[in-house]
Amino acid sequence: MTIDVAEPGASERIFDAGMQRFGGVDIILANAGYGVRRGLIDMDDRDLRAMFEVNFFAALSLCSVAARSWRADGRAGHLIMCSSCIGKFPLAYHGAYCATKASQAMACAALRAELQDHRIAVSSVHPITTRTEFFVESDRRSGAGGSTAEVPDHAPSFLVQSPERVAAAIVRCMERPVPEVWTSSLVRLSAALFTAWPWLLHRVLDRQAGTERQQDQRRQRGVPNDRE
Repeated sequence: MTIDVAEPGASERIFDAGMQRFGGVDIILANAGYGVRRGLIDMDDRDLRAMFEVNFFAALSLCSVAARSWRADGRAGHLIMCSSCIGKFPLAYHGAYCATKASQAMACAALRAELQDHRIAVSSVHPITTRTEFFVESDRRSGAGGSTAEVPDHAPSFLVQSPERVAAAIVRCMERPVPEVWTSSLVRLSAALFTAWPWLLHRVLDRQAGTERQQDQRRQRGVPNDRE
């Protein structure tokens, strides 16, 4: 079905459609979302709230509809939100997206504790840079249309993965639920180090912000993305 997940009542329609088609729903995967490459103070309130409506509130709403149904029926279930590695640490010029993904991660952690007595598992997924249309759409929404690159040109190849790898990790989680799904042990370790030593995070952020500004300068000069 095609639906705007941010519309009032969308979560109920999605869940009801699943019940009617499959005769029951055991797992919810909230995956809808988008990003914008823009400084936080350059995001107007309308755009920021719209992103939260899709990325966070719609995901929480769908999970809540399912959880209430399962709890009322005494059924077990599994809620999964596709967060991001940058739901655990931020990136400059992607702050709005990071904030929505951090909200998902925190909500999942709380939901897991709240629903465990009802046999409802809750997981958050934390992929790294993935080859999808995400960055093409992000550039379009950011006013940098014309890019056809599936990943930023400055993203190290060892921090880029296929969507199949993410899908396989999610399937394993469906088979054996865990609180958090990470698709890169290196990035998971980095998140822990950033929490333990914030100065390290800020050093990396400063460098990343500089790279983003250099990318803008290249675009202004008409230098193509070398991954396009």
